[in-house]
Amino acid sequence: FLLACLAIPDCLKRYSLLILNVAMSEPNAKRAKMAGPAEVKYTKIFINNEWRDSVSGKTFPTTNPCTGDVICQVAEGDKADVNIAVKAAQDAFKLNSPWRTMDASDRGRLLGKLADLIERDHEYLAHLETLDNGKPYKDSFNADVALTIKCYRYYAGWSDKIHGKTIPIDGDHFCYTRHEPIGVVGQIIPWNFPLLMQAWKLGPALCCGNVVVMKPAEQTPLTALYVASLAKEAGFPPGVLNVVPGYGPTAGAAISEHMDIAKVAFTGSTEVGHLIMQAAGRSNLKNVTLELGGKSPNIVFADCNLDEAVETAHFALFFNQGQCCCAGSRTFVEESIYDEFVKRSVERAKKRKVGDPLAGDVEQGPQVDQEQFSKIMDLIESGKKDGAKLECGGDRHGDKGFFIQPTVFSGVTDEMRIAKEEIFGPVQQIMKFKTIEEVIERANRTIYGLAAAVHTTDINKAIQLAHAVRAGTVWVNTYDVFSCMAPFGGYQMSGSGRELGEYGLQQYSEVKSVIIKTPTKNS
Repeated sequence: FLLACLAIPDCLKRYSLLILNVAMSEPNAKRAKMAGPAEVKYTKIFINNEWRDSVSGKTFPTTNPCTGDVICQVAEGDKADVNIAVKAAQDAFKLNSPWRTMDASDRGRLLGKLADLIERDHEYLAHLETLDNGKPYKDSFNADVALTIKCYRYYAGWSDKIHGKTIPIDGDHFCYTRHEPIGVVGQIIPWNFPLLMQAWKLGPALCCGNVVVMKPAEQTPLTALYVASLAKEAGFPPGVLNVVPGYGPTAGAAISEHMDIAKVAFTGSTEVGHLIMQAAGRSNLKNVTLELGGKSPNIVFADCNLDEAVETAHFALFFNQGQCCCAGSRTFVEESIYDEFVKRSVERAKKRKVGDPLAGDVEQGPQVDQEQFSKIMDLIESGKKDGAKLECGGDRHGDKGFFIQPTVFSGVTDEMRIAKEEIFGPVQQIMKFKTIEEVIERANRTIYGLAAAVHTTDINKAIQLAHAVRAGTVWVNTYDVFSCMAPFGGYQMSGSGRELGEYGLQQYSEVKSVIIKTPTKNS
């Protein structure tokens, strides 16, 4: 089977990019053209199934990345608001509360109902995600919202299938285990996939019976707040889900340091991951899972299908404006095809349509904010200064908003900043290698280990690379294939723990052994 797949990469590509590139289809392009401005319905803090202003009365602006204009003001939560949210969560988690006594199958029913409501409001949520984040509407509709719905439905199905074991220990004893919810969970989500990252966190946490205090990214709080309203509509009891928008150094820090939060799950930068681990150590040694940054190697061998490899490498880097933690941001190409690969990659990048994310033919919207825009432009300048060859792009696109031209560098070497640092933008770095041993060593020469890919028609090379590269996910002749059924996470400074799939449930439960003395024991 593997040999057959490797021999027909065109088939693999159609399958692997189906979920994300289905947005390119004509019917969805037409839908995107019809998309209008989204009305913002919720801007306050959500605690105990109620909307409230922040204790301080402060608000902060969320902006439209296409223009830099303020969309609206959002309540700015901080430590005081987190304390109130934690108290509401604790009350919801008390023994004999409606949530604690609810049948596991009914927890699944609520998650399924939440998925149904998101599906009902599919188009509105896609509009709102594009407004606040800037990603193309067709991607919001076909990737972000669609995969969000699948994630909640997947974990809805798991709710009544989480159970322990009976264990035949020695002596006259009966031993069994229980998988119990951890309790109050703090969750901090990023701005690059707001809806989907919320689902990756809430799905397994609620499935296992936990209660949640969530902080969405300050850049993109709007869809998280709307989903909170849907959770109430679905019937989740008060206090089970609480959403506190605010800034990392205040609201995020309050969650990380809180003595009554039993676990923190965070997706974001490695820098902030360090701070969260330190806060957990200073406070109550809370359970921590982290999904952090990456500098993922995308390895292209000479025996690949070149057209397929060029297109897949382009997608691996430029999708979502390059704002992917697992972006294929170190493209290693075998020496004999290097020049041709660079030539075709540049041609493809020049064809990439940048502009209004509501337009059906646009592939790339703006970066999320001025801070990210400035960081990316600084790294582009460093590439020029370090001696990489700028093949195309390298400047801003247009005169307003945070748009950046699709950029390709060749002649990149391992010591350059653009080869080592996570750029998180539409900047492709193409590097040359000679042997499989060399590229394995260079691929692993990094502080990260989130993802990797290999493009080849040789099954032996594919397996050798997949097993040798230190990364949590390895794709073969494809990239960015995500499923709520398959675990995702990283090695080294790309994080700890896994999200999604059955493995994701392990992060949200405690295992308890119960041992009972019996009068006698029979086999």
